[in-house]
Amino acid sequence: MIRTLPQSRGYSFGFKLYMLVYFTFLFAPLVITCVLAFNDSQFPSLPWKGFTLEWFTADLPHRVGIFHDRINLDSIWVSLKVASFVTLLAVGVGTCGAFLFEQEEFRYKQLLYFLMISPLVIPGVILGISILMFSTTLGLYFEQSWNLDVALFRPGVWLVVLGQFSFIATLVTLVVSARLKKFDRTLEEAAMNLGANRFEVIWYITLRFLRPAIIGSGAVAFLMSFENFNTTLFLVGSEATLPINLYLQVRDGSTPVINAISFLLILGTSLLALVSSLVAKKSDQAT
Repeated sequence: MIRTLPQSRGYSFGFKLYMLVYFTFLFAPLVITCVLAFNDSQFPSLPWKGFTLEWFTADLPHRVGIFHDRINLDSIWVSLKVASFVTLLAVGVGTCGAFLFEQEEFRYKQLLYFLMISPLVIPGVILGISILMFSTTLGLYFEQSWNLDVALFRPGVWLVVLGQFSFIATLVTLVVSARLKKFDRTLEEAAMNLGANRFEVIWYITLRFLRPAIIGSGAVAFLMSFENFNTTLFLVGSEATLPINLYLQVRDGSTPVINAISFLLILGTSLLALVSSLVAKKSDQAT
């Protein structure tokens, strides 16, 4: 749409209608879920029975709120733990990968780049099954050959971390690489001419320039890990993450506590995205 050209009334009406329908489709389910988190009903759906906070705070025989629901709280803790480790690994390895592909020249660079981005185009279900089969095969080999029971090769938290890391690190690499493409290499050369060593140049100049991308990609990595379902489903052990636990509750029937959890997740992810955006913007202005 070229704003300087005159627009017909029909076009303007159609454009506004499209925007209304589009954003209604995006946000209406979220709004309904948030509203039903305060519904005084035993079922996580309409009709509206009245306002209540018991799905957050209650500790009654017939009604347990999220703050007293040990199963859901444990699954939230597992998801936070997994997301934290995945974020640290993905940001560290992804940033190093960005340096590798943007500032180094070596043989088979394009082939390695293609292999690096391939986890993003592989369905999460296939990725999860492949990692599970690979880890199971290694576990059996170590057990039969050396009588070693390696916990890392069994379904569990650490296998979930490795499974999520395998594709989230790629996303971090792409985000940081996009920022690194805009970096002026002459700044590094000038710093080294003034006596700085390679480590000091990277720490005080290059990473300072990359800080907005690192912060933003870290926030995205954390959120992607926290809500991941497809890959995690095949790698999780006895400690279920929150998405897996919610899936089990929805499948078997649940109370509006699931809406309360959704409300807290929407609020938390929105705040995290806002803080990440403000911090990245402030860092960008500082550079």
